[in-house]
Amino acid sequence: MAGSSHGHTPAAWTGVIISFIGFCVAGVFMVAANPLGFWAGIAVIFLGGIVGFAMKAAGLGMPKESAEMAEARASAGRAQTSH
Repeated sequence: MAGSSHGHTPAAWTGVIISFIGFCVAGVFMVAANPLGFWAGIAVIFLGGIVGFAMKAAGLGMPKESAEMAEARASAGRAQTSH
């Protein structure tokens, strides 16, 4: 997975960090039996997804792979399995 650079973008990092904070907030308020705080944490989780998606749309995510690159990757995969 390290070779594919999966998720190594500012959009991914920001979305995951915001969602993780929301998860922690929701967990604390769930233990504290405070429904309002719990739902606020859930809202922050969704906010993380929205922020990550917006940053990806703004060009801070992983670029789309071109058709030539996809064909080269498939060709290299076939070459490795034919040995």
